[in-house]
Amino acid sequence: EEAEPSPGLPPLLLLGAELKERLFTRPYGIVLDAGSSHTSMFIYKWPADKENDTGIVGQHSSCDVHGGGISSYADNPSRAGQSLVECLDQALQQVPKERHGDTPLYLGATAGMRLLNMTSPEASASVLAAVTQTLTQYPFDFRGAHILSGQDEGVFGWVTANYLLENFIQYGWVGRWFRPRKGTLGAMDLGGASTQITFETASPAEDPANEVQLWLYGQPYRVYTHSFLCYGRDQVLLRLLASALQTHGFHPCWPRGYSTQVLPRDVYASPCAEARQPQAFNSSARVSLSGTSEPALCRSLVARLFNFSSCRFSRCSFNGIFQPPVTGKFIAFSAFFYTMDFLRTVMGLSVATMQQLEVAVVTVCNQTWSELQARAPGQQAHLPHYCAGAMFVQQLLSRGYGFHERTFGGVTFQKKAGDATVGWALGYMLNLTNMIPAEPPALRKGTDFGAWVVLVLLSAVLLLAATILLLCRACAAKASSAI
Repeated sequence: EEAEPSPGLPPLLLLGAELKERLFTRPYGIVLDAGSSHTSMFIYKWPADKENDTGIVGQHSSCDVHGGGISSYADNPSRAGQSLVECLDQALQQVPKERHGDTPLYLGATAGMRLLNMTSPEASASVLAAVTQTLTQYPFDFRGAHILSGQDEGVFGWVTANYLLENFIQYGWVGRWFRPRKGTLGAMDLGGASTQITFETASPAEDPANEVQLWLYGQPYRVYTHSFLCYGRDQVLLRLLASALQTHGFHPCWPRGYSTQVLPRDVYASPCAEARQPQAFNSSARVSLSGTSEPALCRSLVARLFNFSSCRFSRCSFNGIFQPPVTGKFIAFSAFFYTMDFLRTVMGLSVATMQQLEVAVVTVCNQTWSELQARAPGQQAHLPHYCAGAMFVQQLLSRGYGFHERTFGGVTFQKKAGDATVGWALGYMLNLTNMIPAEPPALRKGTDFGAWVVLVLLSAVLLLAATILLLCRACAAKASSAI
């Protein structure tokens, strides 16, 4: 089970609340995405003159924090706060000084901190206190550091994607906001410690824990969402490593010719992998492990991550979790994108269909260490894990979520929508600043009255000029024919 969000976190998605802040007083916002493997800072900006509160927010800039995620500093919490300083100093330069005091600043922590909160609530609280101490030293309007629930992470990612792609509301050429007919996209996020799937559904969820109802721009949305803790890329790699140590004594997903020293106690330290810990082992002994490039054995290892043995609902994804059939189009981001991008750009493989993806996974899993190094000499740290990552993505989408050839064709793998990174951070800020109104778009004109007067006068002048030009040409033609 995932940890509950911190008590200070407002109720999920208060998007129907009255707008409490005018956008022209807060044109910037900062969100720190404290993930399990790293922290990213996003600075958002929206049009300062949109007094009708309907300006589409854009990403102004971003900064990747050096080092691991804040949960990795559990043994030395003060370093978690210190790690943020470089990016926060960048924010001081990129947000105008006169706007510092009214720029909201948020830190949201995800599955890495949810895991730490499960195993050591004291350490989790110390890390949050450390980052809070650092963030309060800056002149921004700090609004708190909180741990998001898995449901929050999934739904905020869905809101971000559909907001950026203007699936909730669009600005028409006639000067009014309108609701497009194309519907919403489902969202799939693959982080370091968890993965989320979220999509709109017509029917009530058989498990109320998987349903969220939203009211955006005068339109109700019934959304299915679920977050699988321990199914993020990094935790999956740890679990596969634990299984390889226990079952094979070699790693079938690693490339042949690659070997490394493994410290088992580091593997089993994760609550996601501790179930694989043997009764007795030398915690200080290192084990040498080699790769064998065996796609079939790798697939078997990955398949053990999913449990399809029981389901108390009419249908499930895996591990007994209710999920309706996937419908419509989807956007898959974060590690979903990076995995598919490696297959397409580095390996030069087509992954447009489910069958092509299966072939691509087998191809990359057959590569030797020297072959992979020749293809991507600058990616030494990640190269050994692309086979396992790609095999997991393929199995998660097909066997786990139930995508088949037709529905897989509706999935796009993207890092950004426009100039903004797709993820939960923007949706989180939109929620906490109450920036998405509940009123229907027909009541919210996109151009103010003064602008309409100018447009009408300009149109009248152009029409008059065109009429005079036509009359002059007619008179000239008549005079010519008379001669």
